[in-house]
Amino acid sequence: MIGEPQILACSGVLDPPEGFRHAGAQIWQARQLAGVRRPRMCLVPTAVGDAREHIDGWLARAASFGDAELSHLQLFTQPNVQDVRAHLLAQDVIFVSGGSVVNLLAVWRAHRLDAILRECWEKGVVLAGQSAGSLCWHAGGVTDSFGDDLDVLDDGLGFVPFSNGVHDDLGDQPRRARFRESVGGGALPSGYATEDGVALHYVGDRLHEVVSVLPDRNAWFVEADGEGGSRETALPARRWVPLEEVQA
Repeated sequence: MIGEPQILACSGVLDPPEGFRHAGAQIWQARQLAGVRRPRMCLVPTAVGDAREHIDGWLARAASFGDAELSHLQLFTQPNVQDVRAHLLAQDVIFVSGGSVVNLLAVWRAHRLDAILRECWEKGVVLAGQSAGSLCWHAGGVTDSFGDDLDVLDDGLGFVPFSNGVHDDLGDQPRRARFRESVGGGALPSGYATEDGVALHYVGDRLHEVVSVLPDRNAWFVEADGEGGSRETALPARRWVPLEEVQA
């Protein structure tokens, strides 16, 4: 049965608190959204250049959440599956790694993955990912693909019509300020920013829910205020992790 299109757009956990016990839980969240007992899950690690260490780590983490049919799609130096479209359409979940969103989009478009992934999304395959794997589904955002000063990315895939800011509460880069400046100045459309560990769950092209693997975190809806600045609305996240007793 074809389900509604879903996207889980995540800020990965870059700054875990002491005692954090839910590494990889956003993979688990994506698995839950698929709603099948033994999901077929494919990692697309283009944003890290198909690094073998990353692939092995992701596969091991995904396997820890229960029985699943796991695979990965690498594009360097050539695709590792004979029919990329057929392989991706057969999945329940496609999970995209963080890394360079600029490089990811360029390589995907060269391989026509932009059209294939839209087809997967429209047919009910859950699309998920962290950082670059969150930004890519949106109309745009700000990226450190060129440097830590951050640049506007305005040619995302646009499966959802919003901009996206990731790692909104991390202090080593001016992500929070740059995203709001870009929305307020009109370089980006209104959109959603996520703090560490927070994910946006879209159904179709609408935000359905905000979830997090860390407690007391927010997403933010950011829009232009009409005077060259921006205004924001906090969207508290529901904590959603594998242990039922800590769900809220």
